[in-house]
Amino acid sequence: MNVESTIPRVGFWSALAACAASSAYGAAQILQVAGWVRPPWDAILIYGFSLCIACPFMIAALAMHYLTPQGKRFWSHAAVLFSAMYVTYVTLNYAVQLAIVLPGLSTDSVLNQTPHSLFWVVDALGYLNLGVATLFLVPTLERQGLQNWLRHFLLANAAVTPLIACVYFYPVFSVTLLYLGMPWIVTVPGSTLLMALHLKTLGAERARASESAASL
Repeated sequence: MNVESTIPRVGFWSALAACAASSAYGAAQILQVAGWVRPPWDAILIYGFSLCIACPFMIAALAMHYLTPQGKRFWSHAAVLFSAMYVTYVTLNYAVQLAIVLPGLSTDSVLNQTPHSLFWVVDALGYLNLGVATLFLVPTLERQGLQNWLRHFLLANAAVTPLIACVYFYPVFSVTLLYLGMPWIVTVPGSTLLMALHLKTLGAERARASESAASL
């Protein structure tokens, strides 16, 4: 197996999966706020799609790290580390919510993700780490073409991160406060879609370079 060609391909499909899951999450969130999806299905959809974003995003970030020029790999490595923390926090949270809390297998209220609870904070830490991960990917990209578009979306997602913090940590939670974080449902799907296209482009460039080298 040619690892050089496999990395961009795996990264492409992972980023595309993260894009699909984050888009589905956004739709579920809108349906919940509009009152068109009722409990427990609103929570099942939101937690389920959120869980499906995490690992694909981390694998896409890892692929970008391996395809980043050596001089910029400090930044991509930092992005991978923060992605791993994001995955750890949200996977723990959503596994507990989907496997224990929603089926009613435990009466321990500590496990419930309610505003300002333990798992509320765990969820917050996950998304704060995701925002930092997208910020660290920015310096790995050029200011031209598709990479520049990806830079803008990653920066936009990082800029939404303080708003996400306000949603989670403001003393009184409300649906109105939730609207502060709504740009996330645009910035994350946009970022992951452009990551997929960027990785596909890198894969095509490497394939052409390999063909040229083989023909010499």
